[in-house]
Amino acid sequence: MKIKLLIIIFIGIILVGCVGVSSKGLFGTGVSVALDPRTLGTQIDDSIMQKSLSARILAKDKKYFLSVKSKVLDGRIFITGKVDSPEEKLQITKIAWETKGARSVRNDIKIKKEFNFKQSAKDILITTQLRTALIVNKNIKATNYQIDTYKKIIYVYGIALTSEEKDLVISEAKEILDVENVIASIILVEDLRIQKE
Repeated sequence: MKIKLLIIIFIGIILVGCVGVSSKGLFGTGVSVALDPRTLGTQIDDSIMQKSLSARILAKDKKYFLSVKSKVLDGRIFITGKVDSPEEKLQITKIAWETKGARSVRNDIKIKKEFNFKQSAKDILITTQLRTALIVNKNIKATNYQIDTYKKIIYVYGIALTSEEKDLVISEAKEILDVENVIASIILVEDLRIQKE
């Protein structure tokens, strides 16, 4: 009887821990579980892959903790950040592909050059402007997108409910002053392996 009670309490704790959790990662604002069109199982699989990938990248070198960011959506891996050499970029790509369950890898890592405070400030401003534009636009679920800007190039990752929403996000990004390019890795809900019923 005590064992059954302990099992019920243990399962209850696990389930309570899952409710209302968001998949916040190194990208900042995450996709809310309540709004995320992926099934809970897919979200958990992605979270496990994310943690495994992050741990393996950190095991390679601790300096990647702040310089390399990764996100997993429906088994698709997206990587951004800065490294010192092309060899490091290739090694991180290899680690990502070796992650169990990886369906694809998009590596947008840049090779470091000298730090430029003015450029970094401009990138932060661009990211903030796009985040604000997505929040203000009522036709976009802003919580479903992560934004990263590097040298005036915006990288947008996320899940769009419709192709119109995807086009709106890209359009908002292109309208921001000084943006040189927009690289969108946006998955449509209909392209997810398994969707919420």
